[in-house]
Amino acid sequence: VQLQASGGGLVQPGGSLRLSCVASGFTFDDYAIGWFRQAPGKEREGVSCISSGDGSTYYADSVKGRFAISSDNAKNTLYLQMNSLKPEDTAVYYCAAELHRPHYCSGGMDYWGKGTQVTVSS
Repeated sequence: VQLQASGGGLVQPGGSLRLSCVASGFTFDDYAIGWFRQAPGKEREGVSCISSGDGSTYYADSVKGRFAISSDNAKNTLYLQMNSLKPEDTAVYYCAAELHRPHYCSGGMDYWGKGTQVTVSS
């Protein structure tokens, strides 16, 4: 199982970015997959997850209304559209998958990809 995240970068406050995560080694079939982030000196936190089976989603309170998670099961690709970005969104963003609990979204995910850096600064 491999998860490859991309799409990070430097953006000004109020700007937008879209992260992508391509999964290989398993198919999007009733699994949980999502995005986590870790800022310097802070613990990793769950940002958003989606259950590929029923499409149910989870968002951290800090990103509700600004971020949108989606998946293209045919392409085995997960997306995170991030709008109205704030400096506090600066972090390394990781894609992770949980193969046994389709509504799980926490630090115990089965597989993790390498992160992509998102920096929000003027």
